[in-house]
Amino acid sequence: MLPLLRDSTVKSWFVRADAILLKDFTMKSYGLTTSQAQESKARHGDNRLTELETEGFWSKFRGNLSDPMIKILCVALFINVVFVFLGQTEWYESVGIAIAVMLAVFVSTFSEYRNENAFQRLQAEASRIMCKAYRDGQIAELSIDDLVAGDCVLLQPGDKIPADGIIVEGELQVDQSVLNGETKEAQKIVMPAGYGDQGSSMDFLNKYKLFRGSVACSGNAVMTITTIGDKSVYGQLASELQKDDDRDTPLKVKLKNLANGISKFGYIGGAGIALALLFQRIVIHNGFDMAKIIGYCSNWMTVVNDITQALMLAVIIIVMAVPEGLPLMVAIVSALNMGKMLKDNVLVRKIAGMETAGSLNILFSDKTGTITKGELEAVAFVSGSAKEYKTLDGIEDELGKLLSLSICGNTSAVVSNDGSSLKAIGGNATERAILKFAFIKSGAINVISVNSIPFTSANKYSASQVEGDYDLSLIKGAPEKILGRCKYYYDEKGKAIPLADSSALSAKIDEMASRAIRVLALATSMEKIKGDALPDGDWVLVGILGIRDEIRPESIAAIGEAQNAGVQVVMITGDRRETAVAIAKEAGLLQDSSSIVLTSDELAGLSDEELKNKLKDIRVIARALPSDKSRLVRVAQELNLVAGMTGDGVNDSPALKAADLGFAMGSGTEVAKEASEVIILDDNFTSIGKAILYGRTIFNTIRKFIMFQLTINMAAVLISFICPLLGMELPLTIIQILWINLVMDTLAALAFGGEPALKRYMREKPKKRDENIVSGYMWSTIVTGVVLTFGLSMFFLLSGFPKTVFRPDAGEKLYLLTGFFAFFLFVYIFNAFNVRTDRFNLFDNITRNKGFLSIIALIVVVQILMVYLGGDLLRCYGLSWNEWIFILAMAFVIIPVDLLRKFIVKGRYIDST
Repeated sequence: MLPLLRDSTVKSWFVRADAILLKDFTMKSYGLTTSQAQESKARHGDNRLTELETEGFWSKFRGNLSDPMIKILCVALFINVVFVFLGQTEWYESVGIAIAVMLAVFVSTFSEYRNENAFQRLQAEASRIMCKAYRDGQIAELSIDDLVAGDCVLLQPGDKIPADGIIVEGELQVDQSVLNGETKEAQKIVMPAGYGDQGSSMDFLNKYKLFRGSVACSGNAVMTITTIGDKSVYGQLASELQKDDDRDTPLKVKLKNLANGISKFGYIGGAGIALALLFQRIVIHNGFDMAKIIGYCSNWMTVVNDITQALMLAVIIIVMAVPEGLPLMVAIVSALNMGKMLKDNVLVRKIAGMETAGSLNILFSDKTGTITKGELEAVAFVSGSAKEYKTLDGIEDELGKLLSLSICGNTSAVVSNDGSSLKAIGGNATERAILKFAFIKSGAINVISVNSIPFTSANKYSASQVEGDYDLSLIKGAPEKILGRCKYYYDEKGKAIPLADSSALSAKIDEMASRAIRVLALATSMEKIKGDALPDGDWVLVGILGIRDEIRPESIAAIGEAQNAGVQVVMITGDRRETAVAIAKEAGLLQDSSSIVLTSDELAGLSDEELKNKLKDIRVIARALPSDKSRLVRVAQELNLVAGMTGDGVNDSPALKAADLGFAMGSGTEVAKEASEVIILDDNFTSIGKAILYGRTIFNTIRKFIMFQLTINMAAVLISFICPLLGMELPLTIIQILWINLVMDTLAALAFGGEPALKRYMREKPKKRDENIVSGYMWSTIVTGVVLTFGLSMFFLLSGFPKTVFRPDAGEKLYLLTGFFAFFLFVYIFNAFNVRTDRFNLFDNITRNKGFLSIIALIVVVQILMVYLGGDLLRCYGLSWNEWIFILAMAFVIIPVDLLRKFIVKGRYIDST
């Protein structure tokens, strides 16, 4: 009785046959005794792989101290500490800078460490593999790590091969794609006596050798372990990943360039203002009179004091130039987005991996499981009249029964019912695919198999003779083996009709082949199977089944979105050229005649220079080898492209590690995941698109914050440069600048960190690896803000009107300077709305960042409190209502002025869509 569809009470003869075979295995004596296993472990060790070195918290902490922006802060801290010991500055100024360094490094380290721990937990769960090993003459369930050389392991369909070894009984079809990228299943049989020890062989085509990491697809066997742990092929490939890769990420390159620019600006500005102040004190103050200048220089105490003041002012300029809040902001934004990405099935192991995703120029993507579903499906049935059906449910009753019989009565796969759903298990991938096609037909057919011919790659067919409700021989195989023997075909009512002309069927088969659909022909015969010979007589065609690894529907849209984002997507597959081309066309990768498709052999025939010239047009690599992936990554990087690579197998690991960003599939090997910065938990190309979008969101958020902070810092530097030259006291103290750059910027970082991932970011071109992080649009924002803030500040400090607004205080200007600090802060607050969006609507998408208004409100409240509670530390002594009105009116001017700027630069920089 064959299990057709939903009949969960029926058991098939295939299960009983396997049970007899397994019983035979369990009755034989294999393997080691406990004492022999202990002796083997003492001599050769166990099957444990050496864990890849992972950074601890403090190691990551030390590494993050090398961030270019942190280095500048450390220089400023060192200079400040020296002046503390000289008694020239307050100790709490150095403490403020130190807090900036520690906070930024701690937040980024903690976020990365937390995600790395989550990744290691996933790895530990994935590596908990239990094996059926023979110990003391009995089958025992042992951890893969506890196996030793000489152990014998029982292997069944679905089992992972736990170590390298040879088969001593039975045979298997195994999937070795994680090791060699070859999707075709390999046959493994018992090694003949006297053949020799194959324990050290790395030949994946060796039909006697099993390799760790491959998967048993069909058959049953007992293997003897010959090579364990790090000495296995799997272990050797894993050990290669210990090599460090010192290639900087795109963000690190950009921030390093920014840091160099800021440091030059700060150091040159500091030196310039020190020299300018000395010139003012020595020359201008003495009226350019040489005698007075000589007299001034003769008073060494005065000269030393003025030089000290000039150096102190230089330090102030350097501290003000450095955006102390930027490293902390990058850490906070990255940490917030890491959590968002995890909810979208993207696990980021390294913070740098997020921004790198947004900078990708080229992405080399596996086909199987990423662009496609990763499993074969029967996608169509064509009857003898050339009518096509998408599912068995639409086929008329009698023809449907005959098709179900042909599928279920001639297969090595079986139906499993786990209580919630039906699954096809055993057999090879093709057998499971066509068996699943029959699940949708309810009912059962009572037949038993009395004879069969198994499928072999040489014969390209299988056959089964059944008796019961139907007495037929069922034949399944390649159309060229079947169609020529068919004189009839079944119509929709199950009647045999003469097959006079098969040209329509042949045309249909050709059309399916052009869509990368593999075809199998199904037929029946009234004659019996005799030995290993197919039945004689005329056969009746049931129809043609089409099988394919279907493209994920969502992948087509995701690939199109990536291409629109300027990311070149290259599909890499082990399939033959024709299959690869058909899949690529349907996925939208091949769109015009300029697109290039290469096989591995054709790729090998190109020099690196020739490959570089063609790379921009390459869309598909067919029959690809693992070494092809590494070469493509290297060549892309030599062209200064930011290269991404997806993969799931051990063989993919070198390319994943070499790429600027490695995407490992969640279902992939632990080695591939270790080599990658990002894990795609659902194996879906759509999730890669989300990673690119999040990367661009992070980059744009960082740019917004740079505009936000550099505007205020450069304005502060300019004010601090000019005021001493005009004989004025510094309107902003170092503590006030640190208050802005640390406390206020920390809150602002949280506000900007919640910025939504906008689809319009996917219409932007990828950023070049060494592109300046500060764009032309950003400079227009910064310069406008700096000039306006400086102009308003000079009006505030020098004109007579503000002095009439603020209360007099015996010439100390305490309330005026309190008001100036508040004014400077509120320019900063209003400018947050300007830089948040390049649109005229300052509230664009603000409902998707619900925390922005709340945090800005908190900043306002905190700043108002500091005006009244800051005292001598912040040089704040409270303000009256009319003083507040004046301050807010002055600060608000930055909003209409920046809107005018946006209007002027709109056509040049802003995408108005």
